[in-house]
This record gives sequence, structure tokens and C-alpha cells, in this order.
Amino acid sequence: MTDLAAIARQAIIDEKFEPELDDAASQQLASIQTAPLPGALRDLRDLLWSSIDNPESRDLDQIEFAEALPDGGIRLLVGIADVDAEVAKATPLDQHAFANATTVYTGVTVFPMLPEKLSTGLTSLNQDEDRAIVAIEVVINADGTPKSHDVFRALARNRAKLAYDSVGAWLEGRGAAPPIAAQMAGLEEQLWLQDRMASLLKTQRENAGALELETIEATPVTKNGTIQGLAVTRKNRARDLIEDFMIAANVAIAQILAERNRSAIRRVVRTPKRWSRIVEVAASYHISLPAEPDPKALSNFLAARRAADPQRFADLSLTIVKLLGPGEYVVDKPGPADDEGHFGLAAHDYSHATAPNRRYADLVTQRLVKAVLDHTAAPYSDEELATIAAHCTERENAANRVERRTRKSAAALLLAPRIGSVFDAIVTGVNASGTFVRLLSPPAEGRVVRGQAGMDVGERVRVQLLSTDAARGYIDFEGVSQANSGGPYPAHPARDRMNG
Repeated sequence: MTDLAAIARQAIIDEKFEPELDDAASQQLASIQTAPLPGALRDLRDLLWSSIDNPESRDLDQIEFAEALPDGGIRLLVGIADVDAEVAKATPLDQHAFANATTVYTGVTVFPMLPEKLSTGLTSLNQDEDRAIVAIEVVINADGTPKSHDVFRALARNRAKLAYDSVGAWLEGRGAAPPIAAQMAGLEEQLWLQDRMASLLKTQRENAGALELETIEATPVTKNGTIQGLAVTRKNRARDLIEDFMIAANVAIAQILAERNRSAIRRVVRTPKRWSRIVEVAASYHISLPAEPDPKALSNFLAARRAADPQRFADLSLTIVKLLGPGEYVVDKPGPADDEGHFGLAAHDYSHATAPNRRYADLVTQRLVKAVLDHTAAPYSDEELATIAAHCTERENAANRVERRTRKSAAALLLAPRIGSVFDAIVTGVNASGTFVRLLSPPAEGRVVRGQAGMDVGERVRVQLLSTDAARGYIDFEGVSQANSGGPYPAHPARDRMNG
């Protein structure tokens, strides 16, 4: 029997992550004890803070609270765990966090950026625990337009640890309120206010051309070490709520640092090089997109397709995500803004500041913010920030490879008894490494090693399973034909294979 946990650990090692602490970091960790909270911080522990995350999540970086204002506007507070208070710059634990740069979630095990004593303990915003936070304030007008933003340090207490699925089902009218929300005075009203603010924030982003995408995330389901299936995570209103608040907070922090003339690490998704292929995809639906990249036009196209065919929107979203290309970290220096922003969010200013337990770029950003609040010199030079940004991008890509390899190993185990079967699939990548597809059911990914000529990203095809190798995460297919189940994209001759 193939051990998925062992495969995940080997993938971590192969990608040069450091799953174990060295002696110096272990000694520092052992010396950390629960300390009294700082007394000079703004005390916000009486507010009705809550968190929404996966039910199994214990590394809680973010809590939220919303307040209705007399003029019809809404004030949002997003509390971020003050990880820097326990993990100071250049200490052994900080060096360990830098080396890995991100927590890796494989579906069968978690490899944390920071040890669990911190990430799920002393620096996690656990329910009913008093914690120091960096509070990001975003105020909007009654129509959702931005009014102001601020950041300050505070004390907070998470009153309710909530889960995406149960909150989402309740907000969408598909289930009862989570028990803690029904029992805690004011919490249902608080969540409805948060939901209303999230909707206003989303509408403003969509008006600016932000892309609303919905991709399928499949994680292995195991029982007693045996793969049972692939679970699909889908968006709901609770996930949207947290995403909307996270984006608002990250934009606010980027703008605050820019206003203070401080360099920062910014997150960008560059203008897509494969825009011409996106234009082709839209044309297959009889929609004309401009010849030059236009996020607003693309946003309108996606919204129309979601309304017309919600069942297959995730497949179209996957195509667009692949053609947009990956995000990366860059240094944003004071002075006139450059032209590069986050294409998918239609935002020029976008940081990563909301997950310092899980991402090193966020921990660095937290230190930059605290230096502003303390009126001290920046803790990093521009050269140091450039090095950190490049390293975080590289480690993020490596983490994606680990997660993808583990998913493929799980899928290979699941598909092993079905050699010779034919499946409907969507082409997810065409590049120098090969042609790759994702099956529609189960949502397994693999490589087309025969019959792939003429395939391009976004096409619906039929493939036959040739072989699986769970240890290496290999699933090989042969292209049989274009899917005859109403595939959205027409067949076409072979074309340039750039950046699939």
C-alpha cells in the first residue's frame, strides 16, 4: 500500500523545504513561554470578533468585526495575528520561516512555516484566547465606495471560530445558523452585516474589472491510510466574505505603506501574455474581447458565462486562470507608481499582509507596518526586500509543486483499477513539459503522452487512461477525441505553445 504521507514528505524534501527545526531554532522555541500581553495597546477584546476558516484549521491568522455607522456606511476591522511579537527578525525561528517561506498543505498532512507551538498556539487567534493583533480598519460609504483606512495595534479575543461550509449554507438559506451563532447574542446580526459589507466590496471590485473566478480544488480523502476519493472544495458566500475582507485589508496595507513613503512587497499578476488565446476562448462563445488586455471586458464575459452556465463555469475559470499565469512578489518603492498591478483583482496596490503565520511575505509586511506605527526606520533595505520577494515567489511555486504531486499520487491510487477507461477532460496546460489535462470526474490531473497534437488550454477532450505511478504521482493518458458532450471550445490546428 502506498503511503501518501510518506509521498508528501518526500516531495517536501525533493523541493528543498526544511521540515525540521535546526538546533538553534529548537532552542529558541523551547525558550518561548506565554507572556503577559502588552498593556499599551488599544483594548478591543469586548468586540464581537469571529473567524471563518476550514473546520480543521488551527493556524488562525485573521478575525473580523463590522460596525454599522450612522451615515449608512460600514466600518470593518480585520485583526491579524501579531506573529512578529514572538518571532523577531533574524532570529533562528525567523531564519527557518524564511527558508520555507510558506506553509504547505498537501491534503494528507501540513508542513507549517512556523512550528505548531506558535502557528496553532501562541500566535494563532484561537477562540476564547486574548491575543495581540495588528488591526486593519476599512471604512466604506453606504454605496460601497471606499471612505478611509487605518492600521493600529490592539488586543482582541476571538469569540467564535466558525467554518466556511456551515456559515455559507446558512447565509445562502441552505441550512440553519451554526450553533454558536444562534446561541451568542448579536453574532447572527454581526455576520449578516459582514455579509452585506462583503457584497458591497465585491460589487465595487467587479465595477473596476476584478475577475470573479471559481476553480475546483480537489483534496484527497483517506481512511486508515487508504485513498477513498477526491473531495472538491467549492466557493460559497462565507468563502467569498473572507476573500473580500482579505482583499480589502491587503489593499489598505499597500496603500498605507505607499502613503508613508515606505518600500513594500507587493503581489502582482502581470498582464497576461496569452491574451490572444483568451480572446479565442471568448470568441467560441460568440463574445468579442478587445485585442489588447482589458480586465473589465474579461470580467463582463466571465459574469455572463457564470449566469448562462453555472455548472460548467469552474471549467472556464480554470482555463482563464491558466492563461493569466501565476502571481509573484515584487518590491514596490516610494515614488511614482509603475504600471504593473494585480490583473485579476483590477488593483494596482495589493500586498500580502493577512497570513503571517502561513506566509513569510506577510510576516515581513507586518514588520514594515509596525515600523511605520513606531515611527522607526524600515527594518529592511530595498535590496533585502527584493531578495525576499524573489525567494517567496520561488518557494510558493515549489509548494504548489508539492501539493500538485501529492494530489496526483492520491489520484493515481484512486484511478489504478481503471486502466483503459475513457474520460472527459479539460486541457489545463500546454508547454515545453507536455500537455496536461484534468478529468471532469474524478477531478484528477495527468499528462497526455499520445494523441495530444493540436490540443490547447481550455479545450474539452476525451482521454484514455494508459498508466499510473502513485509513488511518482504520474498519470498518463492518450488523447482519443474532442469531447462529444458539448465541449465549449472548438478544435483547431496546433499553434504556438507559449506559457500554457
